[in-house]
Amino acid sequence: MKQRKLKRFAVIGIYVVLLLAVTATTYFASVAFKPSMEDVQDNVDYVNDSIVEQNLPVVQTEDEIIKKPYQNESVTIAKYFYDYQAEKEQQERAIIYHENTYLQNSGMDFKLDSVFDVTAVLDGTVLDVREDELMGKTVEIKHKDGAYISTYQSLSEVAVKKGDTVTQGQVIGKSGENTMDKEMGNHLHFEFYKDGTVVDPAKFFEQKVEAKES
Repeated sequence: MKQRKLKRFAVIGIYVVLLLAVTATTYFASVAFKPSMEDVQDNVDYVNDSIVEQNLPVVQTEDEIIKKPYQNESVTIAKYFYDYQAEKEQQERAIIYHENTYLQNSGMDFKLDSVFDVTAVLDGTVLDVREDELMGKTVEIKHKDGAYISTYQSLSEVAVKKGDTVTQGQVIGKSGENTMDKEMGNHLHFEFYKDGTVVDPAKFFEQKVEAKES
């Protein structure tokens, strides 16, 4: 039997039809499975959104500042730290008279007619709580692994115990009286130590905490 051959234009037509069929199938398949932009936005967790929502700081940027041991703005300075280089008037206000003896003040005394709250100058750990024969109820707190130590004396009440962890501004007791400065009445005697040496607290208040020296 004699085979019939397709004419050239018929072959070309078949190829065109097949090509169009494949193209159409591919297009409709991609449309069917392609998610819409709304679906994508609903399902994507954006990095910047999660960071803003959690609001977690990466680096601590706020400096730690040494605060005064009280928050009542009516409190005044009764006696200064004795500084050999200070003006004569300030030196006179830094002398303690006890049992016919003049003593140089190793801290600062803060006074108010009424009892006021005494607060921690920095975060720290309570080293000791004791009753001192001359200075009255006393609280010692170490800060920055012992680089700084603050001492609060002449307290009428104590609100912490040895080993407690305290935060800056936390009330640790209340002002009171002591035997050493009985004539001063209600007050707080405050001492501050840096690397084991007593220093003038006035030079450290509102100053940035320094790292412990190795």
